[in-house]
Amino acid sequence: MEMKMDIGMVGLAVMGRSLALNMADNGFQVGAYNRSSAVTEQVMRDHPHENLHPYYSLIDLVSALKRPRRVMLMIQAGKAVDTVIEQLIPLLDDGDMILDGGNSFFEDTRRRADYLAQRGIHYLGVGISGGEEGARRGPSIMPGGNPAAYEAVRPILEAISAKAEGQPCCAYIGPEGAGHYVKMVHNGIEYADMQLIAESYLLLKYVGGLTNAELAEVYAAWDTGELRSYLIGITARIFREHDDLTAGELVDHILDSASQKGTGRWASIEALKQGVDISMITTAANARVMSNDLARREQAYRLIERPTGKNPLERTALIETVRQALYTGKIIAYAQGFALLRDASECYGWNLHFGEIASIFRAGCIIQAAFLNDITDAFCKQPALSSLLFDEFFLSRVNKYQNSLRAAATLGISAGLALPATLAAVSYLDSFRARAAGANLIQAQRDFFGAHTYQRIDREGIYHHEWSEKA
Repeated sequence: MEMKMDIGMVGLAVMGRSLALNMADNGFQVGAYNRSSAVTEQVMRDHPHENLHPYYSLIDLVSALKRPRRVMLMIQAGKAVDTVIEQLIPLLDDGDMILDGGNSFFEDTRRRADYLAQRGIHYLGVGISGGEEGARRGPSIMPGGNPAAYEAVRPILEAISAKAEGQPCCAYIGPEGAGHYVKMVHNGIEYADMQLIAESYLLLKYVGGLTNAELAEVYAAWDTGELRSYLIGITARIFREHDDLTAGELVDHILDSASQKGTGRWASIEALKQGVDISMITTAANARVMSNDLARREQAYRLIERPTGKNPLERTALIETVRQALYTGKIIAYAQGFALLRDASECYGWNLHFGEIASIFRAGCIIQAAFLNDITDAFCKQPALSSLLFDEFFLSRVNKYQNSLRAAATLGISAGLALPATLAAVSYLDSFRARAAGANLIQAQRDFFGAHTYQRIDREGIYHHEWSEKA
């Protein structure tokens, strides 16, 4: 009797191949298919596995699956997903399911889920974080869609996920596009986190004068304390890496320009639509945009005079100031991300569980960090917590470290360094705690030029004033 597959993997590029092998390692029979048969053959040559089986057409793959049939897509987000869905529909029956593990836009996932539900097919949007290594050894997984359908794939997804304190970093997020929405926000936080670390590097290098070897020591030390995280750990390793093409460390030979795949931009757009301030995430995305404007940056460097501010701190004090500033900035970035999730949960009726979401970020994903345990605890203690900054633990850290955040921002301004995320963190903190934001003047201006009305502090209602045109 022919062996039946537990799941079919469509798309065998880096992430699809790695996830398929992870599933195979965990004892699942995996059918592997790629549009290019040459890719399928290459995977089987390079990664032979007794539980991984090649198929060279979608009909053969689907025919080999156990019922209900589970097909996972690891292909480029966008039109390619819709194309493959249309190819799969005639091959699937009621109760079968398609899992989209790519970085699809959550509204596309909602649309596809509704479209397929009308045909009796379940569609799960599955956010996956961890890169190639995470996919191969254990990623963080954020599935959304029909809860009954999730139960049919839960054993596979939990088995292949990373584990934190013995618990799988995989949890049902919510219906429709909730899984991909959470992954979008995860990536937005990742943008802000990476930008903050890059800015800490600029301060230590260009204000403090630290060498790459010294930078490696600093970040390695930070990785043993409250800043311990995946990104801090790899940063320490990066500064030690020698160039294999010329003398010196590799980091000094890498072009000062960073690209993006769009998830940070999506998060910023959704935040504007929802009316939620995630300025650090938006700023981090903008910083990547500006980094690509190399020619004009070079011209501006020659034409615009650089400030001549001096660093008043000795080396040890500078390093500790930057550390505290980075930690505070990270808290604010996560607070913004979870504020966006809270608003989306209410907007779409998803009933997101923020403590559980934080818990599945503790291992496997790019933003895994020691203080995610503290974020998990914060939301477990207060599920209705409106802002992470109101949690006792994080509030104490912000109050303790915020002067360092301001000092780091001031050092950057004085030295003419670009620290957009650090400055955005300061601005958000002051906007969030502002007794006076100037919005009363803006209301008056809008009423003056457009009769947009205004509200008063001393009585209820909406008012319009006939403003005098005289100076």
